Amino acid sequence: MNKEIIKFLRRSYNLTQRDFAKLVNCSYALIALVEVGKRTVTKDLETKIKEAFDLDEKQVESITSIVTEISKGIPPLM
Repeated sequence: MNKEIIKFLRRSYNLTQRDFAKLVNCSYALIALVEVGKRTVTKDLETKIKEAFDLDEKQVESITSIVTEISKGIPPLM
């Protein structure tokens, strides 16, 4: 999981960084730093995000694929 996936999830649910942080049970500062690339996504943070959004590994892989395609400028197939 990386910063682009976190941004994608947060924006998909129309959450502010503060709301996302509350939902995931971490600090707002951590989410802000991750999104600008000053902190990496730790295993602990990834686990909290997966639990908060009820995601399994296959769903994370699908989101990663979508984010990768969007970054290439290719609209994903839904």
